[in-house]
Amino acid sequence: MGIDVKIQKRLGAFQLMVEFHGTSNRIGILGASGCGKSMTLKCIAGIETPEDGWIRVGDQVLFDSDRKRDLKPQKRNIGYLFQNYALFPTMTVAQNISAGLKGSRKEKQKRIEEMIEKFQLSGLQHHFPRELSGGQQQRTALARIMAYEPEAILLDEPFSAMDVFLKDRLQQEMTEMLKDYTGTVILVSHSRDEIYRFSQELLVMEQGKHVVFGGTKEIFEHPMYREAARLTGCKNISGIRRVDAHTLEASDWGIILHTKGEVPLEANWVGYRAHDFVPVWGERKENCLKVAVKSVAELPFECNYYLWPEGDGRDKESICWFLQRERQQEVEEKGIPDYLEFREEKLMFLR
Repeated sequence: MGIDVKIQKRLGAFQLMVEFHGTSNRIGILGASGCGKSMTLKCIAGIETPEDGWIRVGDQVLFDSDRKRDLKPQKRNIGYLFQNYALFPTMTVAQNISAGLKGSRKEKQKRIEEMIEKFQLSGLQHHFPRELSGGQQQRTALARIMAYEPEAILLDEPFSAMDVFLKDRLQQEMTEMLKDYTGTVILVSHSRDEIYRFSQELLVMEQGKHVVFGGTKEIFEHPMYREAARLTGCKNISGIRRVDAHTLEASDWGIILHTKGEVPLEANWVGYRAHDFVPVWGERKENCLKVAVKSVAELPFECNYYLWPEGDGRDKESICWFLQRERQQEVEEKGIPDYLEFREEKLMFLR
């Protein structure tokens, strides 16, 4: 079906300028708190009105500033799942599900029964929201949305207030509940793990603007932009000076790197993920960093080393080397490596 968004909106000193054209069923929006993710969803839902641009879902034009078209929220056929699920506290599960339904009493009852069965709410139809667990509340909120068959569903950080165990379980439940839904689902989150797990396409935002949009896996592998690399979990980012077509100085790491491929002219930064280093014992190889441990954090499933940059780098950020548990035995046997090697195919050149 697809969604096409190009909007601008000012709110005080904050300026929202977002553009993306999604063709998949699952789209993620990733960004730090306050970057405009939720405002983007509210504009799509009709809760906020952009000053310029357009919003199209499938063949339907929801907003177009040039054509003076701005459908009211109730006319947009968009389901919006808020962080707290926004269930009506004085209504039962069945009443909450029926809230947006049209049709005869018999038709409504049939649809309620279908949703209660589909979302595993049997036996809970007469319960109030306060009597439900977090997962049951989530399923009720989804059932209420799905009951009127929206063309798109907007999920606004639905797991943000949950502990890790519950979050993981409810993410899996939600994915399962939505697997038969053929419309577009947009998930807003500041968690890269949630986004990677859920979405096929990804919009990265920073300070009200879109940074990059494309396939989720492709952006995680090749972020292209510094902010996209940072938000997708890259811990090591250095400014660079291009010495020649195959040589660069990583100023924040205090080293020179040589590449077989050309160093892109437009690159201002280089990124390297903390899990991708190759430990080297003995003589220094090309493209290596001398290991000088600043601090260590031992975690249940990995050991995180924070290293000093080479040269006069005491005022610069630590270089992160994260060693997963299955590789720790080698370090325990051989000791801390003398160097860490950068693999060229894992270098990320960034703008």
